[in-house]
Amino acid sequence: MKKRDFLKTSVAAASTVLLPSSLFANIQGDKRLRTAHIGVGGMGAADLKSISSHDRVDVTALCDVDANNLAAAKLKHPNAKTFSDYRVMLEAMQNQIDAVIVSTPDHTHAPASILAMDYNKPVYCQKPLAHHVSEVREMRRKAEEKNLVTQMGIQVHSFYDYKLATLLIQSGIIGKVATVRAWSPKNWGYDGPVAKGSDSVPESLDWNLWLGTAAERPFKEKVYHPANWRKLVDFGCGTLGDMGVHIFDTPYNALALDVPTTIKNNCRRPNGFGYPENNNVTYTFKGTKYTTDDFKWVWYDGKGAPSSHKELKLPNKEKLPLQGAMFIGEKGRLLLPHFMETPRLIVDGKYQEIDISKYDPDGKLGNTVNDYERDAPKHYHQFVSACLGEDEASAPFSYAARLTETILLGVIAGRFPNKTLHWDNQTAKFKEAAANAYLEGVNRSF
Repeated sequence: MKKRDFLKTSVAAASTVLLPSSLFANIQGDKRLRTAHIGVGGMGAADLKSISSHDRVDVTALCDVDANNLAAAKLKHPNAKTFSDYRVMLEAMQNQIDAVIVSTPDHTHAPASILAMDYNKPVYCQKPLAHHVSEVREMRRKAEEKNLVTQMGIQVHSFYDYKLATLLIQSGIIGKVATVRAWSPKNWGYDGPVAKGSDSVPESLDWNLWLGTAAERPFKEKVYHPANWRKLVDFGCGTLGDMGVHIFDTPYNALALDVPTTIKNNCRRPNGFGYPENNNVTYTFKGTKYTTDDFKWVWYDGKGAPSSHKELKLPNKEKLPLQGAMFIGEKGRLLLPHFMETPRLIVDGKYQEIDISKYDPDGKLGNTVNDYERDAPKHYHQFVSACLGEDEASAPFSYAARLTETILLGVIAGRFPNKTLHWDNQTAKFKEAAANAYLEGVNRSF
């Protein structure tokens, strides 16, 4: 079954479920939000901690395919009901929950989120929004059709430094931007051979449920669960899909970009199993009021990233931050380290002081002193407040889908090394027909 067929037919019964009156009663009455969490290990545990730190959240249901993760979460939330299959949880708890948090490996983001939205539940989904372009488009369509509160898990979107950079760029501090160069030396790629053989599945793990819609295969230790799935084409999206979403977010938002028109990835030949360990992706976009007409975006990842370039040279022969982005504009450059560092203005090869009061005279950006423990929950709490009708989500699926689509097009370009792909936003197709095969995946019944 093709992924598109799954997206059209998933939980037909659930698609007819009316918005429970209990949801309105709960939110409009005592102003509390009952949450269900799909994936509670690793990043899911961090998501659970941040969501539950809101004083009006009641963690009502927990779901994980690994019993060890589930037990650890249950200790902290003893009143929550536990499940191993998110489909069972959503069916059983549909009238007892108000919102769903999806913190699974990438390939399960869309199936779980779409099912939750079919039950008319607001969704907070970790980044990247989905594993395939067809999925992000369906997630956006579904959220807008049902008018649901949604948020993608790009926590830095709500941090001061990134909001400041957006304000500075849109205020014209370096004029129109011609190029953005962004980088991460992380290596969520794998250039080795395809995994062979099999190992015994741990007693704590439901391997069938972990695979979900992905093609069936034997379990191998240290290959898939709990962490290395990011490196593998059937489950993750590589470094670009992991760190790229965070580092792309602020320039993408600040420059009011849509999806790209061309994409080219300079990387090794595909091996059909793991992502390249080094990628150098060049995007071109239609210009916006904040960019020049010939705007381009260059991404570097893997060991040694970024490649040396004159536009990345810093004053006083300083080293670049480990990860970050450089805006190159008509009147200078703006360096945005990732993360917890303020942007730095460079003009004529020298750092320049930024008078922030000139750009934010009323102090609307909030506290200017970095504090991760204080700021980490902000993005989550914003989602909770939006569900309670007291705020708006700043990274809804309407935005997150476009950002993720941009990321995923770069991932697909890795299948066609050094070849420029041309993307048609209206038809959601490549000019190069062979590339269209990777816009969706197959769906296994499980």
